[in-house]
Amino acid sequence: MIEKESNKQNRFMEWVDKRYPWTDFWKKHLSEYYAPRNFNFWYFFGSFSLLVFVMQILSGIWLVMEYTPTADGSFSSVQHIMREVRYGWLLRFMHTTGASAFFVVVYLHMYRGLIYGSYQKPRELVWLIGMVIYFCLLIEAFTGYVLPWGQMSYWGAAVITSFASAIPYMGDLILVWLRGGFSVTGVSLHRFFSLHVIAIPLLLAVFIFVHLVALHHVGSNNPDGIDIKQKKNREGIPLDGIPFHPYYTVKDLVGVVVFLFVFCLILFFTPKMGGIFIEPDNFVPANPMVTPLEIAPVWYMTPFYAMLRAVPNKLLGLSIMAGAVALMFVLPWLDRSRVRSIRYKGTYSKIAIVIFVICFMGLGYLGHEAVSPLRTMLARIFTLGYFGFFLLMPIYSSIEKTKPLPERVTG
Repeated sequence: MIEKESNKQNRFMEWVDKRYPWTDFWKKHLSEYYAPRNFNFWYFFGSFSLLVFVMQILSGIWLVMEYTPTADGSFSSVQHIMREVRYGWLLRFMHTTGASAFFVVVYLHMYRGLIYGSYQKPRELVWLIGMVIYFCLLIEAFTGYVLPWGQMSYWGAAVITSFASAIPYMGDLILVWLRGGFSVTGVSLHRFFSLHVIAIPLLLAVFIFVHLVALHHVGSNNPDGIDIKQKKNREGIPLDGIPFHPYYTVKDLVGVVVFLFVFCLILFFTPKMGGIFIEPDNFVPANPMVTPLEIAPVWYMTPFYAMLRAVPNKLLGLSIMAGAVALMFVLPWLDRSRVRSIRYKGTYSKIAIVIFVICFMGLGYLGHEAVSPLRTMLARIFTLGYFGFFLLMPIYSSIEKTKPLPERVTG
């Protein structure tokens, strides 16, 4: 009986493989894709990002079924989802919690790339595609932030789109194009809805697929920053590599269980996170005649918002905010170190990464707080520290003394 079932499966797979390269795909990207054997805790966050992306797509599909993208109906439709749709509150909180979880795991995934030099040759393109994904995520988050059409959603959209007017010559035209008029209205809401539900998710899906294909083409980095392809056995298998499936798929499943446990704790017990994930003002219908006391974006955008507020000139502030993201794109060409991993880099690089993390987290906190002279001064100091990490990297990474690399991966 078992042999008959096995033969049926084999015949079925032969039929599929003649029409679609499923077995080749499985071998190339899973069962015969050899990853370094020393992956650690930091390598969970790539798979977590993919998991949260799928969760956001699925929960978003169900929310769209009950959502009305109009200025008159959007806020009430959200309340309808929360109060009248069966398990609607769960779907909505799953989506809002997932948005923050997405940025948590993406920021940690990017941090891992920073400390282990995953952006260096030959992985520059992998890093660049990843940065495009991050940029798309920022747009996706902003457009989704507008959809509840509460006070903070409305005024956040009004303030953020108004920055376009600072662009010389074309600023006013771009502003009208973004809003669909001279002010934020239901037309703006419908545009953001289209981007959030259709355009940006499609781009994200494409770029995530391209990101994974590019990664598997050049091979994964590891905590030692050593290419495992350099040392192979007679069969051409890396000596320090193990098949991604089943070893890392099983390991990632354990991490996924822990991640989902923490995710569910937040989802069921504190989905608003004290106003950090969902602001209290967003439970009030949008009113163009009443401005909230403090207008700030969601926490994952506050580092760049703090940079913007720290500069009195709107155009200069916009340029600094754009430059903060643009610098990440050129990172592979700024690092002149002879080694990849922070384990073997010198003291300067280690001090620089600590300062960078402090500055980024400090900007994130200041961007969420009210403006004051002290906070403005701190924001300027942290902004200088942020830019110094990138702009001084060609100097400190080339002059520092590095540790010798081991012959093979450790751990």
